Amino acid sequence: MSSTFLPPTIQPIYSAIAQRAGVDLSVLRLDCMHPWVNGNKWFKLKYNLLEAKQKNCTTLLTFGGAYSNHIFATAAAGNLFGFRTIGMIRGEERLPLNPTLSYAMQQGMQLYYLDRQKYRQRQTTALQAELQQRFGEVFIIPEGGSNLNGVRGCMEIVNTAAFDTVCVACGTGTTLAGIILSLQKGQCAIGFPVLKDGGFLAPEIDSWLKNYLASGLSIVDKAIASWELICDYHMGGYAKVNEELLMFSQQFTQEHGIPLDYVYTAKMFYGVMDLMKQGFFHRGDRLLLIHTGGLQGNLGMEKRLLQ
Repeated sequence: MSSTFLPPTIQPIYSAIAQRAGVDLSVLRLDCMHPWVNGNKWFKLKYNLLEAKQKNCTTLLTFGGAYSNHIFATAAAGNLFGFRTIGMIRGEERLPLNPTLSYAMQQGMQLYYLDRQKYRQRQTTALQAELQQRFGEVFIIPEGGSNLNGVRGCMEIVNTAAFDTVCVACGTGTTLAGIILSLQKGQCAIGFPVLKDGGFLAPEIDSWLKNYLASGLSIVDKAIASWELICDYHMGGYAKVNEELLMFSQQFTQEHGIPLDYVYTAKMFYGVMDLMKQGFFHRGDRLLLIHTGGLQGNLGMEKRLLQ
């Protein structure tokens, strides 16, 4: 497996909808950085892997659902950088394994299953102590790579002031928090939660921002950029996909040559296009849409939809 990571490219989008809205539209292609360890998942893993290495931990343990991009990326990164990996999967084992979990096992990840009640305890010291006792000295990475290391990595996603607004899909808010901390004066960030009733993320993002600034990991001596959540484009909830989203995603790929993942990026792109039709953005606005990867999940999602 290649250890070469390419810098993400910024791809302009020539869209009739954007032209009518008077908006300049571009996509940051995090999905093209590496064949398997890409998207925002790599940025959330980066400093967790460095800390594990500094602590001489040889085994990574993390959590995720059966279609988790984070499980997929952690398994690939572990194999790439010489770590053993353990995945604690939410729910019961279902055979045959879907493409995400099958790939994780191929990369050497050991899979264990937690019932949903137990899984809800994944952040408790009691369960983590139990896992340490069961598996020995392991470096525990939270579900989705959502910790201050993850925020720190996500601060490296956007390193340009050439855009007025940065848009990104949200699951935990970690990526959005990192992007907010990295933006310059006059820039703003918009998060599109992919979960139903995603407004609950706002206080969590506030907490990430405050905790990171208080952590001493980095000195941010400027005002925090403005940001907001737009919660109208979840399409029914996490990993929920309807016919309208499928058709939009397929048409977008045909027109612009950019594949979208159904769980995250497609929902954000759909939302941005819809908002442009409504005149939400100012004429002359320069928008940067973050493609957060996760394309490998489409295969499993499409199989599930066809069943």
